[in-house]
Amino acid sequence: MKATITHKGAIILGKYVACDAFDESKPLRVVTHAHADHTIGLQQSLRACEKILMTKATKDLIDVIKGPLFLMGGYVETLDYSKTLQHGEERITFLPADHILGAAQVLVEDAEGTRIIYTGDFKVDGTHVVDTDVLVIEATYGSPTCRRSFDKDVKDLLVSLVDEGLKKGTVYVFSYHGKLQEIMQLLHERDVNSPFVVPEKVFHVSRACELHGMRLGRLILSEDREAKELIERNAPCVAFYHMNARRKFGQGLFRVYVSGWEFDSPCREIANKEYVVALSDHSDFEGLIEYVRRSKPKLVITDNFRFGHAETLAREIHKRFGFSAVALPRR
Repeated sequence: MKATITHKGAIILGKYVACDAFDESKPLRVVTHAHADHTIGLQQSLRACEKILMTKATKDLIDVIKGPLFLMGGYVETLDYSKTLQHGEERITFLPADHILGAAQVLVEDAEGTRIIYTGDFKVDGTHVVDTDVLVIEATYGSPTCRRSFDKDVKDLLVSLVDEGLKKGTVYVFSYHGKLQEIMQLLHERDVNSPFVVPEKVFHVSRACELHGMRLGRLILSEDREAKELIERNAPCVAFYHMNARRKFGQGLFRVYVSGWEFDSPCREIANKEYVVALSDHSDFEGLIEYVRRSKPKLVITDNFRFGHAETLAREIHKRFGFSAVALPRR
C-alpha cells in the first residue's frame, strides 16, 4: 500500500513522507497546519528527520504557539503552495487547504506516476481538489449525522449576535487559534468597530496572521490598562479567548462559543446570554463526500487516529461510489 496511517497518527505517503506525527522510518516530516493534533511528536521529528516541511505561515504560527526556540532543534524548510520538492524519485507538492492560515494538502507523486494526496483538515468550498489515485482524507465530521443544512448565513448571524451583545456591554468570544482570527477578520470587515481585547497568546497569533495578509482590526492586550478599564466597566468591546479559557472569563456576561460541533441550528442559546454559533473550519459530511466525488480516487483512506467518524465515512464512500475505502489505523 502506497499510503497508510500508523497507530501513532503518522500519515505515510509514498516512501519518504510522514505527515502530522512522528515516524522513525521516514526522512521527511510534514506539518500540514499548526493545530496540536497535527504537530504530534514534532520534537522527535526535529531530532530524527532530515527535513521538516511546512508552509511559512504554519512555521510562524508554531513559533508563536510553541515559542521561537521550539523549531531550532532540527532542519525546517518552508514550501510555498504549488512549489515542488524532489526527494529521491518522488515529488512533494503543497496545495491550498481552506482551514486555518497556512494549512496545506500534501501531494506525493512517485516514479510510477501514482498520485497520493493527504487533505489535512479542510473546508471543501475553498480547497483545491485534484484528481488522485490514493486519497487520505480527514474524517472529523464523517458521519451522515454531521450535516449543516442551514438556510441562514452563519457569518451574518454571528455578526448580528455580536452587534446585539455590544449594546449590552462586553462580548466574550471563545474558539480556537486560527478560527479566532477568522472571526476577528469577519467582524472587522463588517465594520464592527469596538476594540478587540485579547490575551497575550491570542495577540501574538493574531500578529502572525496579519503578517500573512489578514486584517483583524484594533487589538488591545488584555493586560493593558485600557483593556482592564473596558472589562471592569463592561464597556462595549469584544474579548477573544481560547475555548479552553471559557470557565475563567466573562461568567454571567454575554458569551459566544464558536464551534463546529453544532448541526441542529446555526445559532442556539444555551443559557441566559450564552450562545453557540455553528461556524466550522472543517467540511461537514457532505463536504467530505463532495471532495471524494471530485477527486475520483482508486483508494480512499480515512483518518481513524484523530477524533471523528472514519469508519462510518469509509463505509459511506464505498456505498456511494464503489471506491475501495478503509479506515486506518484499524482498532
